[in-house]
Amino acid sequence: MSRFAGLTDELTARQPEPAQPAEPPPARSARRPARAGKKGILGYFSPALSRALNIMAIEEATSLQALMGEAFDLLLRNRGKHPFGER
Repeated sequence: MSRFAGLTDELTARQPEPAQPAEPPPARSARRPARAGKKGILGYFSPALSRALNIMAIEEATSLQALMGEAFDLLLRNRGKHPFGER
């Protein structure tokens, strides 16, 4: 007789009951309120440009997004288009 003969019965008795499905968390919007109705614009640039723009944002106590909005407005004006004032 094996020394583990009674182990199967003991393990079966210790099996936990199957977990009940948990209620899903309350629905939450994936977007932050400030981003509602807006779309992301993405670009990849050199680390040197990224660093320079981040330093400029810190020096001017503003955000990188505000600097980008200003740059896009200037580009639109230079091309004869209406700026949107996204800052």
